[in-house]
Amino acid sequence: MEIYLVFVDAIQNSNKFWAAIVEDSNLTVQWGRVGYQAQTKVHTLANHQKAVSKFNNLVAEKKSKGYSESQPEIDANRSVADIRRAIQLLNIIRPCIANRIFHDGYINALNEYLKIVPTPLGMQIDYHRVYRTVADIDYQQELLNSLLTTPAPQVAAVAVGHAPEATTETAVVSLKTISKNFWRHL
Repeated sequence: MEIYLVFVDAIQNSNKFWAAIVEDSNLTVQWGRVGYQAQTKVHTLANHQKAVSKFNNLVAEKKSKGYSESQPEIDANRSVADIRRAIQLLNIIRPCIANRIFHDGYINALNEYLKIVPTPLGMQIDYHRVYRTVADIDYQQELLNSLLTTPAPQVAAVAVGHAPEATTETAVVSLKTISKNFWRHL
């Protein structure tokens, strides 16, 4: 059992993540700024059920503070709807960058985009400079569109008791790749 949550507010300079995983009676929690070294805490509990209970309580607490579910990487297994929504948001952001107009619609689209595509933006977010040119947006759209054309893994039929194996590889754009390519101007 695991989860990856993000909290983004470009105006308030907030771009953070919180992740947790339950393994046996241990609950490992990591948190920090997206793209930076995580802080980690391991909670050793009496049993698996208590670890799951603490996990659920912490997740509920974070969601009540405005965190939303995301993924630490964007790959072809990500919901097609999420990838398409990210592309739609870039289409909203694009004319704002072209005309250098940073209204509430731009801020809302940027915040929503960063929730879908967690992205390292440094310690100080300047929402006027997240994108310098429309070419930066076009590059991101190109990467996201490539995920839509990547076939999802096909699960091979296997005997009962054996884990299914993917027969095709999926394209993965990890945060490490994003920090070098997606946001290459920072």
